[in-house]
Amino acid sequence: MVEEAISLQARPWQQLVQADKNNRLSHAYIMDGLQGTGKMRLTLTFIQYLLCEQRAGELPCQICSACRRIENGNHPNIWMIRKEGQSIKKEQIDELIQQMSKKGYEKGRRFYMIEEAHTMTVSAANALLKFLEEPVGEITAFLMTDTYAQLLPTIQSRCQRIQFTRPNEEQLIGQLVADYQLTDSLASTLSRITANVDEALSLSQEEQFMMMRKLALQLIERIEHSKAEAILFIQGEWQSVVKEKEDLEMILNLLLHGYRDIVTIKVNIDRSICYPDARELLEKLSYRLTYEQLSSKIDEILHMKQKISSNMNRTLLVEQLILRL
Repeated sequence: MVEEAISLQARPWQQLVQADKNNRLSHAYIMDGLQGTGKMRLTLTFIQYLLCEQRAGELPCQICSACRRIENGNHPNIWMIRKEGQSIKKEQIDELIQQMSKKGYEKGRRFYMIEEAHTMTVSAANALLKFLEEPVGEITAFLMTDTYAQLLPTIQSRCQRIQFTRPNEEQLIGQLVADYQLTDSLASTLSRITANVDEALSLSQEEQFMMMRKLALQLIERIEHSKAEAILFIQGEWQSVVKEKEDLEMILNLLLHGYRDIVTIKVNIDRSICYPDARELLEKLSYRLTYEQLSSKIDEILHMKQKISSNMNRTLLVEQLILRL
């Protein structure tokens, strides 16, 4: 897992390792990249590298006590903050500062990680800013974000930015097929959903995800055959699968990639598609649908994704989408 995380994000890894080798480790980093690019995995691997008791070269050993506790999420020198509800609150930052000021930790550098740092409230961000301005001892911060511009400029200026790029899809597909024996079709779909190997493997083992993939393809076929049939379809088996807001977000992503596949086939672009196992269906639809129709359908799905909220009737929302497609 370590080598895979590093191989997919070699540049950020080298930036961090080189900073350590040159004794120029920053007191705070912003790990900036799209969701699924492996920011958290690489950050934890780097912390393992720094605290490893048997390190050889540029990789943590993964077997010493420090490495294992970091992997299991119970190393006392690491503090993690995640949003509560829709945001990270000032009280969470106050508690972080209090914890980082305490003694009694194990020897060595301490770390705190803030997931989705852009969701901090203004008061939380200002509290963190004061802490960043006055670093205490050997403490390193890692702020994770996929929306760098939403962080306070004053926080941006006090942290070193490490940028994560989305790995090449073909590289990820090849790795999932060769190293984990996933089918080419499933690996192709997963490469569109996430750029993170761990997340891709987790999804591949979820019956819920496999069912949603199947339903997305069936829904595309029914929409293009009969909208009335499609509406009946989502009132049946669909109901037991798409239960939560996150389920609807995933199914809309899968629909979106299906229609993008049709565009890819229609323009004869030499690139992999999300659903290689459904190429026959997608090719038929590529002959029937015009570029204008496909563009309109993709726009409607993107618009619907923006309208999702946790308290909306998900079936009604999809019915509205079907009528517009």
